[in-house]
Amino acid sequence: MVDRLESLLKGYSEFRETTYAGYRDLYQSLAEHGQSPEIMVIACCDSRVEPAAIFSAPPGALFVVRNVANLVPPYKPDGDYPGTVAALEFAVTGLGVKRIVVLGHAQCGGVKAFIESARDQTSRGHFIDKWMSILEPARAIAEEHSDPAEAQQAMEKAAIGISIDNLKTFPFVRERLDAGTLTLHAGYFQIGSGALMAYRESRKVFEPVWPGSATEADDLPS
Repeated sequence: MVDRLESLLKGYSEFRETTYAGYRDLYQSLAEHGQSPEIMVIACCDSRVEPAAIFSAPPGALFVVRNVANLVPPYKPDGDYPGTVAALEFAVTGLGVKRIVVLGHAQCGGVKAFIESARDQTSRGHFIDKWMSILEPARAIAEEHSDPAEAQQAMEKAAIGISIDNLKTFPFVRERLDAGTLTLHAGYFQIGSGALMAYRESRKVFEPVWPGSATEADDLPS
């Protein structure tokens, strides 16, 4: 435990000498004038998937909320999932973000727990089961695959789609989508290869994102 704490302190020292030093003026401006990110990222809390690192985003560029399996619950004024929803409301109505990216990933532990609990009818934990029940509408997708790896990947991508659909149920999101001031985007990150895939609405598939393909960014769910 001591060694791990020392590594954090060493990391902070390196941050001060490199990252902070390089962005000193930006940090000071953010402190004085506040944040104004145009992009919100809804990502998994998995330690291997860090949005700012994946997108090489500078301080203040991304408003990030992370939870188990990058899920967004459907709109319910008296719902039981206030954390993610509160962040969403603040990002959209308070900060006025212009894009929301739901970033899923391979080898998601939350999705794996959902699949396994569905197959063996055992609980993975009260809070985990309750949260992962958001995936219930896509349960049949996992059952369509006999290969565990294929079922896992199919459900990971389905989780992204469910979150996109659920985002559209929020009145303040729907209003801005209809007005054209907000767009929704779906991404899938392969941990091992570092590959990023984006969902192409016109082709109904996730395709690799490569340098120069940003012109297709609007060909996504909205």
